[in-house]
Amino acid sequence: MTLPRRMGMTAGAALLLVLAVLAGICIGETAIPLGTVWKVMSNRLWGAGHAVDPIDGGIIWAYRLTRALVAGACGAGLAVCGVILQSLLRNPLADPYLLGISAGASTGAVLVTVAGVGAGAISLSAGALGGALLAFGLVAVLAKAAGGGAGTRGAGQIILAGIAGSQLFNALTSFIITKSASAEQARGILFWLLGNLSGVRWPDVWVAVPAAVLIVIVAAVHNRALDAFTFGAESAASLGVPVRRVQAVLIVATALATAVLVSVVGSIGFVGLVVPHAARFVVGVRHARLVPAAALIGAVFLIAVDVLSRILVQGQVLPIGVVTALVGAPAFALLLIRGGARR
Repeated sequence: MTLPRRMGMTAGAALLLVLAVLAGICIGETAIPLGTVWKVMSNRLWGAGHAVDPIDGGIIWAYRLTRALVAGACGAGLAVCGVILQSLLRNPLADPYLLGISAGASTGAVLVTVAGVGAGAISLSAGALGGALLAFGLVAVLAKAAGGGAGTRGAGQIILAGIAGSQLFNALTSFIITKSASAEQARGILFWLLGNLSGVRWPDVWVAVPAAVLIVIVAAVHNRALDAFTFGAESAASLGVPVRRVQAVLIVATALATAVLVSVVGSIGFVGLVVPHAARFVVGVRHARLVPAAALIGAVFLIAVDVLSRILVQGQVLPIGVVTALVGAPAFALLLIRGGARR
């Protein structure tokens, strides 16, 4: 690819992402004109001094902009995690929650908010992050004890260990809610478990965006190794890829990124499953193009879904995980049908 074409594609991708963020700010329960958004942003960024309604300023800067940025970061991060796992495990149905991370985060959040672990000193996000990391550690130990290593057998053991870990932590979450939660607590936890961007603010942006950027960089650095893993660990080893080291780095990075993102927004399904397939349909299977394409499509997709969650039901904000399932399930079915037809 020539340099001018590459620069043009980069500029187009950046423009599309900016337009998605602007749509996330302007469209919502109450429409906000683009001119008002420009005035608020210029006041905040370089002190332009435009006369703006303080309520509009607060909605734009502290609510909708943070939602759009966190949604974009989570969409990009989860999509790239899905790309990594589908290539590494050679399983088209692999997604970031395969490792039991989402279930562990749910248990951690419930322990903090319902069981009172930490005596109020630990936030819901911190509890979710701790639970996610604990779940991943358990899955890793279980996979290793079951004989997991490089190759197809190792990938299969990780998948099975992830399923077992997910079932265990989901059961623990249900037990704690049933035993200790009030009706109001159960409702709040259920809303968070389905994905919730309503409470995100600037501190969450400084957590989610670095996590997403880090996993994109890790995947981009290892794009040739991911290409090799598409043909199996044995083929990757024959091409000079240090299989065990690369597997460890990519799986740990994926687990950490997913844990951080889930701790901020809760469980959001289908992004890491559907978006990688959509990106492959657009740019092919080479990871040098697939990784940035998946990050862009994931970011735009989740911002668009967040907008839909605010306008589908008048006067009510839907959990974002509900909307991703409503959109993602038919999209995944369509991709399966078209993929089968092409074969």
